[in-house]
Amino acid sequence: MGKKTKSKTGGKKTAKKAESLPEEKYEVNSLSDLNADNLKNVILKNRYAQILIVLTIIGFILRFYNLGFNSLWLDEASTLGFAEKSLSGIWEATAGGEFNPPLFYYMEHFMIGAGVSEFTLRFIPALLGALTVPVFYFLGREVSGRAGGVVAAALLVFSSFHLFYSQDARAYTPMLFFFSIALLSYLFTMRGSGTKWWSIFGIFSALAFWTHFYVFVAIGILFLHAIIVKREEILKNTTETLKPLIIALGLFILVSLPLIIVTIGLFFRRTASAPTWGLSGLDVVNQTVLMLSGSSMIPLIVLIILALCGLYAVWRSDCSMFLLLVLSLVLPFIVSMVLSTKIPMSPRYMIYLLPFYFMAVSGCVLLVPKSIDLKKVAAVLIAAIFIINAPALAGYYTSYSKNDWRGFSSALEEITNEGDVVVVLPGYIKQPLDYYYCSEVDGTTEYGVYSAEELEEIQADTGNVTTFYVMTGDILAASPEGGALEWLDQNAVFQGQYMGIYLFTSK
Repeated sequence: MGKKTKSKTGGKKTAKKAESLPEEKYEVNSLSDLNADNLKNVILKNRYAQILIVLTIIGFILRFYNLGFNSLWLDEASTLGFAEKSLSGIWEATAGGEFNPPLFYYMEHFMIGAGVSEFTLRFIPALLGALTVPVFYFLGREVSGRAGGVVAAALLVFSSFHLFYSQDARAYTPMLFFFSIALLSYLFTMRGSGTKWWSIFGIFSALAFWTHFYVFVAIGILFLHAIIVKREEILKNTTETLKPLIIALGLFILVSLPLIIVTIGLFFRRTASAPTWGLSGLDVVNQTVLMLSGSSMIPLIVLIILALCGLYAVWRSDCSMFLLLVLSLVLPFIVSMVLSTKIPMSPRYMIYLLPFYFMAVSGCVLLVPKSIDLKKVAAVLIAAIFIINAPALAGYYTSYSKNDWRGFSSALEEITNEGDVVVVLPGYIKQPLDYYYCSEVDGTTEYGVYSAEELEEIQADTGNVTTFYVMTGDILAASPEGGALEWLDQNAVFQGQYMGIYLFTSK
């Protein structure tokens, strides 16, 4: 009798123990788990889900806070120029030589229907940037479980690099959002999931490519990885093994075909001459890793150490995942260093490295002994991630991170008089200037120039009229021979610098 009582008591204790860890029961592991009852239990009883919800909310707050604080800079003003075109006009611009795919411009075209402002132009990057946070959780979970998932999500939430481009009216965070979903779908296929995930992988890879050309490097690496890890299966049963890969590749080509044709022509046009700006050689690696890590040495050192530890742990537990992370963190740099001699290269083009980098960091969770509560470890790591990123975040929110064309335009209006001339160097800098400054209202005449010859012609035409020369460092790319700078040195007087904007007046 006593034994029976003990058995019953033991059963109750076991039940209580199971109830004390409800997150083991309520999870989202497949599309079938996305039902109301399960989601309710996940939110109410799964501690990791609660942490993820909090992180996602913080991600939204950080990305939408002060969204219109910075002025539009050159590339954002360029986005507006394309978004204001018709849908056919946007495509014609791409086919005609615009070195960015049209999908983001299409999105912005509809967005500015709600009004043109810094906020509306940056709304889509901020929204998709915040929505990428839960995707990173699932990516990290594939590497090192739920604790690793919340670590990967936290790394993205507090990443100053991702935050900057989430508040930038360009295609980088939308591209990362689409690519992250493609990557997650790919990881599901590696678990043996059905053809549907290969199809999702192909479609979202195409969407990422329609958003930014350079993601093709990362997409190609995923196909390469699939062939490497499935090489034995391919040799044994070529047709059945390659079928899902062919479906994914076919969908990618089908969705991207018009753009692929245009891209080939754009590539040859872009590589016809040496780049006049951007990084080259090892600087591509050094500057990209630095920016991905938070643009300062302390987070760089901490994250590199954690990533190396994480890669070691992943190597011990999952060779296929280790190979994917190594290929995806090494090959893009090799390709970029080679291409940097032909096309301009910038760290922002490789924002797709973030998921692999943060997945590698999250792998360090695998080194934690099983006797230690992983939720506490995750909480400590999240706190550490916030602390090492706090200085960069504080600096970002308390000072301008882009040229203040809004403030400069107001100052220019105060010092100019009716009949004066305003010359902008290089000419395309008129885009951000003219968003805030109107020469017609101010009573001035505005020119955009690129060379010393054009400056000479304007001086001859305007005579003794007071002329203001507005210049940025972009002149070094537009006029690399230095003729425009030499002309200014001889014919104008430097008046001062307003962030990265330089003002000269005629002698």
